Amino acid sequence: MTKGSELRHEVEDFLYLEAHLLDEWNLDEWFKLFAEGATYDVPTAGSADDADSSAELFYVSDDYFRIAHRVKRLNSPRAHSEWPRSITSRIVSNVRILGENGGVIKVRSAYITHRSKEGVTDMYCGHHLYELVRVEGGFKIQSKRTMLDMENLHPQGRVSIIL
Repeated sequence: MTKGSELRHEVEDFLYLEAHLLDEWNLDEWFKLFAEGATYDVPTAGSADDADSSAELFYVSDDYFRIAHRVKRLNSPRAHSEWPRSITSRIVSNVRILGENGGVIKVRSAYITHRSKEGVTDMYCGHHLYELVRVEGGFKIQSKRTMLDMENLHPQGRVSIIL
C-alpha cells in the first residue's frame, strides 16, 4: 500500500466512524471529533463550494461554541423538530485527499443521508469538504462543510439533523 492510499484508508475509517456516531445519535462522541476552534457549515442547497457565510445565507454556520450548543440542544427533548429523534442512515463514498499543507489534510467525500421520521423518509445528497488535523490516535475535524448537491430542500423542507 502506498503512503497516499494508506492516508486515504485512515481518513475513510475516520469518516465512517463519524457517520456511525451520527446514525447512532451519539452526538457527544461526535462532538469530540472536532478540534477546538472548529467550524461546521451547511450552505443553502446548490451553493458553490466556496460560498461565504458573511455574504450568503447558510442553513448552518457554526463555530466551535455553536456546535457544542447544537449537540446539547439536539440531545434534549426540547428540540421539538428532533424529538422523538429521526432514524438516519448515511452512506459515505468517493473519499479523496485533496492535499496536505501545514499539517492540515483537505478531504472531499460524497454522501447520501436517509432520514426517517413520522412515516416519511427523506434523502439528502451532496459532498463534504473537510479540513482534518492529525492528533494522537487519529484525526480531529478543523472544519466541515456539508454541501447539498440538490436544487432545493423540496420535499424535505428543512435540515433538522446533522448532515
